[in-house]
Amino acid sequence: MEITSINTESLSRMFLAGAKNLEAKKEWINELNVFPVPDGDTGTNMSMTIMSAAREVGALSNPTMKELAKARKMRGVSTLKKGDLIDAMLELDEQEEQKEAAEEAREEVKEEKKPAAKKAEVEVKEPVKKVEIETKVPAKKVAVKAEAPSKKEVAEPQIAVKQDIPMEQPDLGPRRSVAFIGSECYPFVKTGGLGDVMYALPKALAKLNLDVKVILPRYKCIPQKFQEKMEYRGSFDMSLCSDGKQYYVGIMEYQEDGVVYDFIDNDEFFSWGNPYTNLIDDIPKFCYFAKASLAALNYLDWTPDVVHCHDWQAALVPLYLRTCFQDTDVGRAISVLTIHNLKFQGIYDRKMIQYWSGLPDYVFNKDCMIQNWLDANMLKGGIAYSNKVTTVSNTYAWEIQTEEYGEGLAEHLRYHNNKILGIVNGIDTDIWNPATDKLLAADYDEKSAIKNKKINKKALQESLGLDVDEHKMVIGLISRLTNQKGLDLVNDVIPGIMDEHTQVVVLGTGDSQYENTFRYYENKYKGNFCAYIAYNENVAHNIYAGCDALLVPSRFEPCGLTQLIAMRYGAVPIVRETGGLKDTVQPYNMFENTGNGFTFDRYESGLLYDAINRAKTLYFENRKSWDDMVIRDMNKDVSWEKSAKQYKDMY
Repeated sequence: MEITSINTESLSRMFLAGAKNLEAKKEWINELNVFPVPDGDTGTNMSMTIMSAAREVGALSNPTMKELAKARKMRGVSTLKKGDLIDAMLELDEQEEQKEAAEEAREEVKEEKKPAAKKAEVEVKEPVKKVEIETKVPAKKVAVKAEAPSKKEVAEPQIAVKQDIPMEQPDLGPRRSVAFIGSECYPFVKTGGLGDVMYALPKALAKLNLDVKVILPRYKCIPQKFQEKMEYRGSFDMSLCSDGKQYYVGIMEYQEDGVVYDFIDNDEFFSWGNPYTNLIDDIPKFCYFAKASLAALNYLDWTPDVVHCHDWQAALVPLYLRTCFQDTDVGRAISVLTIHNLKFQGIYDRKMIQYWSGLPDYVFNKDCMIQNWLDANMLKGGIAYSNKVTTVSNTYAWEIQTEEYGEGLAEHLRYHNNKILGIVNGIDTDIWNPATDKLLAADYDEKSAIKNKKINKKALQESLGLDVDEHKMVIGLISRLTNQKGLDLVNDVIPGIMDEHTQVVVLGTGDSQYENTFRYYENKYKGNFCAYIAYNENVAHNIYAGCDALLVPSRFEPCGLTQLIAMRYGAVPIVRETGGLKDTVQPYNMFENTGNGFTFDRYESGLLYDAINRAKTLYFENRKSWDDMVIRDMNKDVSWEKSAKQYKDMY
């Protein structure tokens, strides 16, 4: 059929059917110059509709101008005016909107009538034929009676349909595998902060979709309740020394909180009662442990993306990866070395370390293992061969590159400064949680802290033999009693700060010099000074909850956990600005009422004395501002969540 005439309204309807918005319609109309109409016709009174023509040319199912433009083959025609079409289409749009509004109104009336109709259906007494409703769950049909459907019959298909709805899962990214290698881990064995990190960090990383394995020595001092739950995974012999001497390697496995713990078993090295004895015995022990850990990963056929080793006890792992294990599966892993305390480096005679490690001669040079010409430094070698070196705070990462804090490795660390990164530690907020701590006289959160800390203070005073008085300020000190912790400064200021309004509680063990000094003060200031010369976990929890302030005046502090725990329990920290103490404690600003502790910079007893007096002044003269600081401290995020994300990004 040949198109001879066109109706403008029908043509507009054609566009309306194919375009859903005015912009699309206008774009089509811009092509109308190629669509012909009979000469002499104005485009307003055409006899044949475009819909009829479209059926003939097969354009009804897809009415685009490209198909309609085929009519250009007609002869003796001129173009249709665009303005006429636009006006007609706008008018039709308005008519369509009116029709849609009327249709919606009719639907609303029907919806209102539905409840009445349902009620009428229920009242029908004649038996109705059962109707089978098939749900999306395969091979399951539920019969529903139309006359009086029971609750069970109606509910089942609804539940089944809901089960088919896919749950949106968060995108956690590609899963990485990490092997932690270290000498201690809470709750199996712990002597310091390393044990806390080896426990809490892998657990936090497992929650971030990382596959985590922790490798530890199987010390005989590990509690029997954990030993009993270990499973035997296998054993083999491994050559260790430079003469190829063979040693037994057993693997025992324990799982908890999504983390796999593999224990390296060898009675010859790990039968001692304590994890650390003396350097002469510890050097062979940890040479064996570093090599056996990598050999165990190959034996278990578990190849990690990252091997994360900690301190000098595991510092030979990066060297073994790039020498003895470079052609094995585990040799593909990248290595990360975390320095928890640079003071301990594993320095001993070169010949002894070279014999026990079995490492090649070329690693024993001044740029890697050799120190002071005759000694070998295990931590120095680990720094040289690792892909990344981390410390436990940003400030400490900078401090160890200075001569004052570099412990003889400042130049070596400055050479490798491009791979040094500082990430602040966190604490396990499940263990250290005053709201659920069963060791406290009264648990509390930030809302009840001001009231319930008084109850815990009274319980602390009673249990330690102090004068019971809630108006006195209690200052706590939980620390190893060594020079590193600034106890020489504390010793200097005790006589100056002790008065009838102040009490001091000391918990810890260490150098006999400080143990005896604090016993002397306890005898001198009876009722106001307590020296608990031991470490007791229950007493530690009660000091954090019962004291008003906590002293951490360290000479150097890589990170420090006591100030984090203190803030978690609402005890205001008084710290020296060094390492992690500087990164985690913001000094109090009396003008803006901000900050979460009191700080001093230079290592001088006069500055510590001043910081304590500033804290006492605020406590006694402006209790509201003090209480505000307590609440800020408890609200501060000291968990591993943020730090674990930084480690994941680094991996």
